Amino acid sequence: MLRQALVLAAAGVACGGLTALFVSRVLTKMLFEIRPTDPSTYIAIAALLATTALLSALVPARRAASMDPNIALRAE
Repeated sequence: MLRQALVLAAAGVACGGLTALFVSRVLTKMLFEIRPTDPSTYIAIAALLATTALLSALVPARRAASMDPNIALRAE
């Protein structure tokens, strides 16, 4: 469960980063005192999104791992 969530998050961060690179050329006029392709900004945002995805996937994964499979199957 955790691996699936992180794979989806990594794909989203990669697609978003590529899209941001293309869109940043359009938004160059609106950016002040920062380059449109500032690597530190891209790295910081990617790390923030990855950390958020990890934390949001960790809670349900821990809950699912701690549950007894027999009880879960009986509940269905």
